[in-house]
Amino acid sequence: MPSVIEVTDLRKSYGGRPVVDGVSFAVEEGEIFGILGPNGAGKTTTVECVEGLRVPDGGRIRVAGLDPVADHAKVAQTLGAQLQQSEIQAKLTVREALELYAAFYPRPADWRPLAERLGLTGKLGTRFGKLSGGQQQRLFIALALIGGPRIVVLDELTTGLDPRARRDTWQLIEDVRASGVTVLLVTHFMEEAQRLCDRIAVIDKGRVAALDTPAGLIHRSAGATVISFTPSAPLDERELAALPALASIEHQNGRLTLSGTDETVDAVLTLLARHRVTAHQLRVVDATLDDAFLDLTKEATA
Repeated sequence: MPSVIEVTDLRKSYGGRPVVDGVSFAVEEGEIFGILGPNGAGKTTTVECVEGLRVPDGGRIRVAGLDPVADHAKVAQTLGAQLQQSEIQAKLTVREALELYAAFYPRPADWRPLAERLGLTGKLGTRFGKLSGGQQQRLFIALALIGGPRIVVLDELTTGLDPRARRDTWQLIEDVRASGVTVLLVTHFMEEAQRLCDRIAVIDKGRVAALDTPAGLIHRSAGATVISFTPSAPLDERELAALPALASIEHQNGRLTLSGTDETVDAVLTLLARHRVTAHQLRVVDATLDDAFLDLTKEATA
């Protein structure tokens, strides 16, 4: 697939302190591409440069072949954005907001089916200040899409939402992609990135620590499989430490949690059988993106 966003060696500093320090990635048309990282990692500065809201100190950015700064007016017709901190006048109704934003574009999308798709039809007469957090986020998605963009950037879209509203918003993002829009999603929620993204760039301290699919990032984790149990009798620490491909071991209230690979799991089961120790409440699970993220950012810091 062709790349609709290309970022090469992007650099941005504030007061002499580098916030984005050589970031490079490409977003393919039709995918949900995630930018994941801790607070202060440089995620928002990166996407604001992509949107043309900030001027980079160095590097090259192209959005659908356009320079976001030199060709800002054209990029604004191609890219819709929901900013990290979004707000509109509290007394503006949903209908008024949709009509106002539609007036900014020469060929806007019809906001009526857009409002229907986002569950806002029943709230058209409601003032923005009276909407719930989830309803406000739905409106911001509508405003980002009302220009009929080819690409939409969603920055920390679900921050502050309760679990149900967050999952509803995830479904909306999947629906947006299904309609043919490429999504650049900025988040620090691991579950959100793992659920939604086709590929993820992990940014830490202004640099790309890793770029892969969620499954690929998890597979690269030092402990891709986790086994936990409470042994019926103590196990020798030296034997546990010698287990193959062991990444970590944790003791808590008599329960053991070991991370490693399938080889580690097989070796643990063999060890238990050899010593005739029963594993109570045995659980074997794949590592999550959260586990991979901690490993990757630890490596980037080292």
